[in-house]
Amino acid sequence: MKIFNSINDFSSNKKTILTLGTFDGVHIGHKKILEKITQGTENSKYESVVLTFFPHPRMVLQEQSEIKLLNTIPEKIDLLEQIGVENLIVHPFDEIFSRLTAEDFVETILVGKLNIQKIIIGHDHRFGRNRTANIDDLIEFGHKYGFEVEQISVQEINAISVSSTKIRQALSEADMALANKYLGYNYFLTGTIVKGKQLGRTIGFPTANIHIEEGYKLIPQNGAYIVETNIDQQIVYGMMNIGFNPTVENKSLSIEVNLIDFNEDIYDKRIKITLLQYLRPEQKFESLEALTAQLNLDKKITIEYVADIQI
Repeated sequence: MKIFNSINDFSSNKKTILTLGTFDGVHIGHKKILEKITQGTENSKYESVVLTFFPHPRMVLQEQSEIKLLNTIPEKIDLLEQIGVENLIVHPFDEIFSRLTAEDFVETILVGKLNIQKIIIGHDHRFGRNRTANIDDLIEFGHKYGFEVEQISVQEINAISVSSTKIRQALSEADMALANKYLGYNYFLTGTIVKGKQLGRTIGFPTANIHIEEGYKLIPQNGAYIVETNIDQQIVYGMMNIGFNPTVENKSLSIEVNLIDFNEDIYDKRIKITLLQYLRPEQKFESLEALTAQLNLDKKITIEYVADIQI
């Protein structure tokens, strides 16, 4: 997949089949659209293009917006590549871009720069300054400028009934089963392993502390989770805790993973953490002994869970 950091960087000798949107989560609803653009280019006559934006428009246009996103840009790139998208344009979204009229956007960008043959879009998509244009306007522009418009019907979307908002809500409630069902894959975090206070090793549960650089990444509800990790292409299962470690009165949010039957130096390495199942809420224990007893129970449950999924 070719990646472009601006619309202005893109060029192709072929006509394109395109879709556009934020595609946060690249969930099963998004995949219906994305698979259509890749299927349309199977004979190599056209090229598939996904146009997305960063920052998220709500981050720019809503001053009080504290929206958290399901994917970082590198995560989104990986997910789109797996689907078979040929070209991804991550265009900087700013106030100047937001003021483009719908027709300017179509004529200057879709036709003038992206050379579209066809655009595939959801039935409720709105675009242009103040999001005033809709699918009917786009169809009219298609007739005027010579490109096709394929609409994903409300029936198709409702058959899935999924949205990034619903997934964010499920993650905020630690409903991993629902979130992962809507995503079509297990939710994951990516970060760097950094040194922590190393208190876990004093009770027999050493942890890898995870730093996630992208502050906009959505972190699920605090608590303990069963996870699968990938470090240097090595798969290791474990338990992850998200929270403030109230038993030892930690002041800042931490993400810590205890890797089962693993004892290697992994500081400064990148890690992918896939959340498989929620174990329990974060809680304050009366003593380190009580905490250790709970961690031993969590470990037993985790080992049994992993054994079941590996059968």
